[in-house]
Amino acid sequence: MPFFVYILYSMTYDRFYVGQTQDINERLKRHNNGYEDATSPYIPWELRCCIEKENRSEAMILERKLKNMNREKLWLFISKYG
Repeated sequence: MPFFVYILYSMTYDRFYVGQTQDINERLKRHNNGYEDATSPYIPWELRCCIEKENRSEAMILERKLKNMNREKLWLFISKYG
């Protein structure tokens, strides 16, 4: 089963969140319904980018790379792959 690496953006708070999951639709619902502690203060979230990977290991590698990017590089990544 594939994994998805995703980038969320809160326009209200001008913040990004990067994560990975197997069910992107359910995960986005959880973020926007306040079930995730790290993202609940910044609701609402918009899905800006979603990349499919074959397995969790690959997803975790990409997630780590994205989390280490600054805002400018994240925007560039989104404009290229989002």
